[in-house]
Amino acid sequence: MFPLAGGGGGVARWTVDVIEWTPHDPEAFTQGLEIADGIMYESTGLWGQSSLRAVNPATGEVTARVDLPEEFFGEGVTVAGDEIVQLTWQSGAALVYDRATLERLGAHSYEGEGWGLCEMGGELIMSDGSDRLARRDPQTFELLGTVTVTAAGYGGRLDYLNELECVQGLVVANVWQTDRLLVIDPATGRVVAAIDAGPLVADVVQASAGSQIDVLNGVAADEETATLWMTGKLWPRMYRVRVVEAQ
Repeated sequence: MFPLAGGGGGVARWTVDVIEWTPHDPEAFTQGLEIADGIMYESTGLWGQSSLRAVNPATGEVTARVDLPEEFFGEGVTVAGDEIVQLTWQSGAALVYDRATLERLGAHSYEGEGWGLCEMGGELIMSDGSDRLARRDPQTFELLGTVTVTAAGYGGRLDYLNELECVQGLVVANVWQTDRLLVIDPATGRVVAAIDAGPLVADVVQASAGSQIDVLNGVAADEETATLWMTGKLWPRMYRVRVVEAQ
């Protein structure tokens, strides 16, 4: 999935090679993306427009959709066994669905904001827009611990960690309002690499032909092909990419 990060504790510099793109609903304000068994699950946001969707990644077709009540602003999403867990931004509710039917089963409560979510090793990892990652129990959503994200040679706060993907023991985090993703060791919080997704942004700006688009957000690992899917809020395209060393 990733190039070797190298030694010395520094931050590796990676970028993306576009393998293919497929259509993406340009009205989808993408907040979370996940692939499991060939199905892509997408969480979209905005008050009164939020949804949970099942998408065919080969065509971009939305094959199933559940709209959220108006009091919820959809955020990050992940598959946890036979369930799907979807965060909400400021409502303190993690909505739980049956993965097969998208029927809503219930909700967990939490304090603070919800931004990104992924599953690793039987735990959920969550972001709240700060420079911290939280570990939570997938059954109860109990907080198990937090870690602050840091990068060698950088003394400032790495805030605005947004949509997350857990893959190969690492956490990939979109950084809100940038074209960059950070690859993080969740045990230590250390950034091992930064991914420049600028090539996607340049392509989608041209493809949007002047239509309104928002920031890069949405990353899902396709472990069978060792590639990542990426898109953005209101983007007309979704991209499958290979992560490579920056030149």
